[in-house]
Amino acid sequence: MAKTKTAYVCNDCGSEFSKWQGQCSACKAWNTLTRISVGQANQSPSVQADFRRQGYAGQTAASVQDLSEIDVASVPRFSSTLSELDRVLGGGLVPGSVILIGGNPGAGKSTLLLQIMCHLAQQMSAMYVTGEESLQQVGMRAKRLGLPEKNLKMLAETQVETICQLATDIQPRLLVVDSIQVMHSAEVASAPGSVSQVRECAAYLIQYAKQTGTVLFLVGHVTKDGTLAGPKVLEHMIDCFVMLEGGSDTRYRILRGQKNRFGAVNELGVFAMTEKGLKEVKNPSAIFLARTEEDSPGSLVMVLWEGTRPLLVEIQALVDGSQSGNPRRLAVGLDQNRLGMLLAVLHRHGGLFMADQDVFVNVVGGVKVTETSADLALLLAIVSSFRDNALPRDLVVFGEVGLAGEIRPVPSGQERLQEAAKHGFRRAIVPKANRPKSPIPGMEVVGVTKLSEALAAL
Repeated sequence: MAKTKTAYVCNDCGSEFSKWQGQCSACKAWNTLTRISVGQANQSPSVQADFRRQGYAGQTAASVQDLSEIDVASVPRFSSTLSELDRVLGGGLVPGSVILIGGNPGAGKSTLLLQIMCHLAQQMSAMYVTGEESLQQVGMRAKRLGLPEKNLKMLAETQVETICQLATDIQPRLLVVDSIQVMHSAEVASAPGSVSQVRECAAYLIQYAKQTGTVLFLVGHVTKDGTLAGPKVLEHMIDCFVMLEGGSDTRYRILRGQKNRFGAVNELGVFAMTEKGLKEVKNPSAIFLARTEEDSPGSLVMVLWEGTRPLLVEIQALVDGSQSGNPRRLAVGLDQNRLGMLLAVLHRHGGLFMADQDVFVNVVGGVKVTETSADLALLLAIVSSFRDNALPRDLVVFGEVGLAGEIRPVPSGQERLQEAAKHGFRRAIVPKANRPKSPIPGMEVVGVTKLSEALAAL
């Protein structure tokens, strides 16, 4: 019997090492190396692998072409039947693209893909591969959601060689694999879900999609901290990575683009979970602006820029006297380190001392703010709660705050103001550089350059 060889693979970056070591020398992560077997496995004689490493990017033979001679019109996009998903993907589905969908358990990943596949199966060939659920479970979900059940090809299988062999006979234009963590290859001698299995199975399926021009959807699990499970190299191999955010405490789901080779990143799509599946929310700003009737201190509306459209979101702040010598700083939906930095700016350039106050900040609706345009709105909401003074309900604020107390401009200021005016806001405090050249009907825009000017404009 041949001796089985072993290797150690990093769970974060996928780098391989001949022996175990405490720190990965590639990504500098600690205690992430996992032992795997790299010996040759016994392959079933009835299953032959037809998709190898050659032509990985979609070409069966290597050839040199001039950039101007490449025909990009031969791969037109087509709609997924959901405009919110098309927005996140950059305009629709591209033939030969590989899309990875992640999310917490129960977020609705399988429901979203089943809706798409059932509707697109009426127009083109589609195949749904389930490795976690039985065919009866998927059929019961489709019947409960009232989806068209004809023409969609179903397969319950976990071996990638068999999946690609059957897909070659059917030749689907869309293929869903749910999920990549339960798939295994006969060429890899390790358990399903291991680093080597996930990486090799994904490479095998991606190569099939590139060579045949099939749109491939992969479902990925997430860890307890909300990141994608498995090797980090998996995110580099696919073309598009989207996360479906939302828990059991809310009926709304947010589809956020993390990576997209065919469109803008950080694009946002909003869905509502109903008895008939996920429904599109055409005007997400109206959801996040569902405010109480009474004016309350610490509540303010800001305008974010998500991908290619503005989004109006309410931010709330609560400032209370600390009962301990170490005041608390808690931010939900915002970077907690940036909150501490902005409080220091407020003390130095705004003259407000909050070292003995607990500060709690929350972004309503579960939205996660990743841009700096929320700085000014965050500070004004904190000042409103600290002074116990409610701000006008028709006021909207955005702008970046620097360490010197200056108010810096943000991109797409004109579009943000127009979106706010469309929702009935009549006053805005913005950076002076973002003040529109021509007045917006029905809106008073106050341009400020320093934090002291913004506090005086309240």
